[in-house]
Amino acid sequence: MRTVWHSPRRQPFHIAGFPWLERDGVYRRLPLDPDGSLPPAVEALAGCTAGGQIRFQTNSSRLAVKVRLTGKADMNHMPATGQCGFDCYIGTPGGSIYCNTTKYDHRQPEYEIVLFENYAGGLKQITLYFPLFIGVEEVLIGLESGAVVAAPPPYDSGKRLVIYGTSITQGACASRPGMAYPNILSRKLNVECINLGFSGNGKGEAVVARMVSEITNPGLLVLDYEANCGGPELLQSTLPAFIRIFRGIHSGVPVVVLSQIRFAGEMFDRGLLDLRLTLKNIQMETVRAFREQGDGEVYFHDGEQLLGDDFHECTVDGVHPTDLGFSRMAERLVPALKPYFQ
Repeated sequence: MRTVWHSPRRQPFHIAGFPWLERDGVYRRLPLDPDGSLPPAVEALAGCTAGGQIRFQTNSSRLAVKVRLTGKADMNHMPATGQCGFDCYIGTPGGSIYCNTTKYDHRQPEYEIVLFENYAGGLKQITLYFPLFIGVEEVLIGLESGAVVAAPPPYDSGKRLVIYGTSITQGACASRPGMAYPNILSRKLNVECINLGFSGNGKGEAVVARMVSEITNPGLLVLDYEANCGGPELLQSTLPAFIRIFRGIHSGVPVVVLSQIRFAGEMFDRGLLDLRLTLKNIQMETVRAFREQGDGEVYFHDGEQLLGDDFHECTVDGVHPTDLGFSRMAERLVPALKPYFQ
């Protein structure tokens, strides 16, 4: 069976999750030549492809990918399948089912993998999720010769879910890309999700807030960056400014301030618990102030119970969720966020 290689950059393939792709021509989460200097760490992390999706329909009984990454797997607390792999889901909008993940020699920056073969059944809707913690220089889609390739059905909403946050938002430490909570939300809500999690560097800088505000067609902005603030002062100064900057461009778009999940260390360190409660109060007071000033589209959502009562069993290292943790986060966030897209 001869394989024909297709660039997903060409129609009828649809690529989601990279707001500046058409302009800059690279798989990147922030603009290539930003108006203002990004912090160096954010500049580097913007090249990680978390949240990217390739969507299409095909009747091919075989699907392969050729991938060239910007580096090699090198994380000590996250599977290489999550850091560097692609996930394949098959199915209709809102009901797609996991199929396979690219598994390869992780010492190499390039790979070619067959994700499925001998799959009959006519036209299938395919979603491929990009790696979470590395860049992708090129990806090609291999289908059998003569296979039909068609555009995917549209999302349920033309509005985007934009999530700004930390390494947890970016996807640490999902075992594979489809299990990062923003990707689960994208599947369950059937909307495009822009993942702007920056590991260790979700600090709410004004220059980043301005770039986030450039994203077109936002239906909801979620601010989930408390865990990277370190202390009250940074959060207290950046959170109101971030919302005001966003409001300057998107006057009526809802903003949800999401407080962080509970960390296992709280069970033993009272200081960690007190810090989280202090930061949570800052966020609640910030939202209250905006609402009292007449902005009724700013909301607070408490992340304390997102992992459940046994939150200490839901992480890799006491901080970063496993697939179990991300599943629980999404399960509780879907009903809270769904009304914003109806």
